[in-house]
Amino acid sequence: MDETNEVLRKAPLFEALDEEGAAALRASVSEVRLGRGQTLFSEGDEGDRLYVILSGKVKLTRAAVDGRENLLSVLGPSEMFGELSLFDPRPRTASAIAVTDAVLAGLGHDDLRPFIAQQPQVSLQLLKALASRLRRTNDVMSDLVFTDVPGRVAGQLLDLADRFGKEGEDGLHVHHDLTQEELAQLVGASRETVNKALAEFALRGWLRIEAKAVVLLDAERMRRRAR
Repeated sequence: MDETNEVLRKAPLFEALDEEGAAALRASVSEVRLGRGQTLFSEGDEGDRLYVILSGKVKLTRAAVDGRENLLSVLGPSEMFGELSLFDPRPRTASAIAVTDAVLAGLGHDDLRPFIAQQPQVSLQLLKALASRLRRTNDVMSDLVFTDVPGRVAGQLLDLADRFGKEGEDGLHVHHDLTQEELAQLVGASRETVNKALAEFALRGWLRIEAKAVVLLDAERMRRRAR
């Protein structure tokens, strides 16, 4: 329970609250467990809850008319999703699917709205989270227009490293848990082009490729390439 509380405390929804307020909000939380590949909700579903990831990873995706999947983001512990429908009660704009086994904390909008009325700082934190997501979306759109595929691959790996990376004796280990196809979707390019970029980075000694993971050996060179 202590570990769960620690993860929740880092989530945008809980950051601004004192211990009493956080405890009151946690009382309304329900736990959701997902197996790898299990869908939490689908694009177009009614949205009535937001979620904080306690463990594991979840991907948010959208489907094209022809059935192709666009991977919007990969989220991990303490990250929050599903809050958009709290302010705009229309159908879900994306699907949420477990990349690994995952445990989530779910909070119903009907439970949250009265709490927001009593704790205005919660609204500010939620709006801050939405603004951050919008800024990130703008950055992604800019990269798609102005940055080549290798640069986008480098940028996405660095972003994943910031959130999931763990320092080791031989470099920064990034267990992203994504398939080659999912990584390509995240970058917005074909799998073949992304694999070519990864192979080039490995040849230059900037990283080592492992199963659903990479080890960054020269993060500074990767940052330069991402620019």
